[in-house]
Amino acid sequence: MEKIIKLHDRTFRIMIPAEKIDEAVTAVAARINADYAEKETPIFLGILNGSFMFMSDLIKKIEFNNELSFVKLASYEGTSTTGQVKTLIGLNNSLKGRHVIIVEDIVDTGESIEHMLCELEKYEPASVEVCTLFFKPGSYRKQRPIRYRAMEIGNEFIVGYGLDYDQLGRSLKDIYVVTE
Repeated sequence: MEKIIKLHDRTFRIMIPAEKIDEAVTAVAARINADYAEKETPIFLGILNGSFMFMSDLIKKIEFNNELSFVKLASYEGTSTTGQVKTLIGLNNSLKGRHVIIVEDIVDTGESIEHMLCELEKYEPASVEVCTLFFKPGSYRKQRPIRYRAMEIGNEFIVGYGLDYDQLGRSLKDIYVVTE
């Protein structure tokens, strides 16, 4: 029997089990390990709140010295993007000459990532790449390539593993998709 959950006014069913998520995180971590092993102390910059679970699992699989920091952005209300990105918590680390890996839970239209990349340019990093757990190629509207994609999905609205529906569902270990 398929597990169904209810969050607010919507029902969701399992789309991606935790084991598949872990396999995808392991694979993307291996790519990052290969690319950054010789770089001097890269910094992983997690986008809160959604990336916290992905960032935690990803960083456990990273095999080189690194630093962590977080920023908080907001662009969603309910199940859709507002089209505007708000920076809620700023960056405290010096990024000048540093290799930065932005860790995002999901790249949808690309508005949040584009905003982040423009903001980070002011700090003069040596390089900036994006690592996302989920990438929606059908929704992405920007030109910058997303180098590290753990998984590609369609345009479904999903929750779990850090992603939420109006703040509910973040603690679910599996990914759920809306059923209606």
